Amino acid sequence: MIDQLNNTVQFLRAKGIDLADIGIVLGTGLGKLVGEVKIIHSIEYSDIPNFPLATVEFHKGKLIYGELSGKKILAMQGRFHYYEGYTLQQITFPIRVMKLLGIKHLLLSNAAGAMNLNFKKGSLMLIDDHVNFLPDNPLRGLNFEELGPRFPDMSRPYSKYLNDKLEAIARREHVELFKGVYVAVSGPNLETRAEYRFFRTMADAVGMSTVPEVIVANHMGLPCAAISVLTDECDPDNLHPADINDILKTAALAEEKLIILFKKLIETL
Repeated sequence: MIDQLNNTVQFLRAKGIDLADIGIVLGTGLGKLVGEVKIIHSIEYSDIPNFPLATVEFHKGKLIYGELSGKKILAMQGRFHYYEGYTLQQITFPIRVMKLLGIKHLLLSNAAGAMNLNFKKGSLMLIDDHVNFLPDNPLRGLNFEELGPRFPDMSRPYSKYLNDKLEAIARREHVELFKGVYVAVSGPNLETRAEYRFFRTMADAVGMSTVPEVIVANHMGLPCAAISVLTDECDPDNLHPADINDILKTAALAEEKLIILFKKLIETL
């Protein structure tokens, strides 16, 4: 892994990508933020050594280097998922690359299902904690001490400093921002009624990403914050078949609020 990381970092530095301040991971249907970026370089994942390829049709698969709110940012326009067949080490490889390229903070977004019935479709949830229900862990296997400790602490995986700032910005900008626990599952199928009832005992929202990236960020000592765009309501007693087009439409509408929060936060970092 170390040789692959060094190879990828050297490749990107040779392209003029270096010394970024903030890394951003844009989830399903959440790519409009790139339109706010003054792009310096845009590189297809397929052109980056050792990067996986985004196989989900609505994920762009580009690494964006540019300026946003006066800061240099690295944005993943499209992420990787366990259900695509990748290992969690492959999925989190870009997070390690961004850290080695100098980012000091990591901001993540995802589309998720709202299991807390007080949270409505189209709203935002700040992730305060998570449950890893994926059948693997990105830190399994040989540990590289130059990347992080064998047993990283996860008592507060999401930065209180960043979360407090996001909540203050949401209040100031009149953006409704719930706060809750996210549970990550493997997918790609959505949950049964019985599974929703089970997951509701531990979390407020469910999705298929984010947690592996957050684990690796914590392993490397990289402060992070994550916001879920709640694209559907998962009431097991009133469950309707999921429509991916409706999910994407909801994500696109709610993304405007997410962009406000991320841009204002980046200004303060």
